[in-house]
Amino acid sequence: MRVAILGTRGVPAAYGGFETLAEELSVRLVHRGHDVTVYARRGCVREELASFHGVRVVFAPTVRHKYLETVVHGVTSGLHAAAEGYDAVLFCNGANALACRLPRLLGAGTRILLNVDGLERNRRKWNRAGKAVYALSERLSCVLPDVVVTDAREIRRYYLERYGQASAYVPYGSDIRAPEDLSILGRLGLESEGYVLYVSRFEPENNPDAVVRAFRDVSGDQRLVLVGSAPYAEQFIARLREEAAKDTRVLLPGAIYGEGYRALLAHASAYVHATEVGGTHPALIEAMGFGRPVLCHDTTENREVAGDAALWWNAHDPSTLTRLLGTLLPDAARRETLGASARRRAREHYLWDDVTSAYEALLGALPSSGPGPGGLPSGKEC
Repeated sequence: MRVAILGTRGVPAAYGGFETLAEELSVRLVHRGHDVTVYARRGCVREELASFHGVRVVFAPTVRHKYLETVVHGVTSGLHAAAEGYDAVLFCNGANALACRLPRLLGAGTRILLNVDGLERNRRKWNRAGKAVYALSERLSCVLPDVVVTDAREIRRYYLERYGQASAYVPYGSDIRAPEDLSILGRLGLESEGYVLYVSRFEPENNPDAVVRAFRDVSGDQRLVLVGSAPYAEQFIARLREEAAKDTRVLLPGAIYGEGYRALLAHASAYVHATEVGGTHPALIEAMGFGRPVLCHDTTENREVAGDAALWWNAHDPSTLTRLLGTLLPDAARRETLGASARRRAREHYLWDDVTSAYEALLGALPSSGPGPGGLPSGKEC
């Protein structure tokens, strides 16, 4: 098949969940014999990169604007795709529902999938216009693509109950390569099992500031490393840095990807997850896959992912995290037990080969009877 992935910043992954999906899925599809193109944005991945592990990379123009960048890039990518005649196209991000039919402009029988992600209109960063666009996109998601993909059962339930729209449930994978280069630990002055890790975009609904406030009241010499950044969030990040400066144990090294990111995940004493919006978050299941004990903000979506393999706290009451860290960090045996439980759950439910097989079927490369209910191969339901 000739397949295109649209709606991300490009590959290799250097931003968030959709970029992780684009990288992991595209490379695996190429290894299975498919011809895959990923559309990218200039300034987000290396512009001289025309191919990535056999994946063709095409740069489509956009505008640098908080409320227009994703939509404009979706439109320009869709117009380019129309001339390519792909067999199937996967759009990422519900905002791109507006552009879903563009790859069919020239009459090609292109099969269209749209991964809507979480309920983006609930993010605090959007103004009324932004929330309205996402609300409209939810409705268009139900009529414009051939298949709606949701990465969490709770999001699938929402679309079914609110719009009567069935969707294919396909989460992310947790099985990423183990790191070979651990030099980042030395560069950041860290020791294995000597730091708590948080990874996410620095946005209000991801609560990095609550994690910092909770950690300040945890005694001991463990460090807190908050990995991430975010475009168009300068004021929030400035306030976060002010919070972090009150405790010398807190590090904000910025966004880290690839080998350095995997090394930090693999050697953390614990992983803190604090998101309020979204479905399945790749960093959470990747931490589980590395056997890290995870402490999650208590939401329905996060419960769905981590189940009984996590400890639960309330991001609106940071003291709940303070108490958990205070008892967990000194207890190596408990950390090991909790981490082993997380690893088992990740291996049972979140493997990239299963995810790739589900997308192959949805894209039309495999018989529709291949996946079990909800998208994943039979036996891989959460």
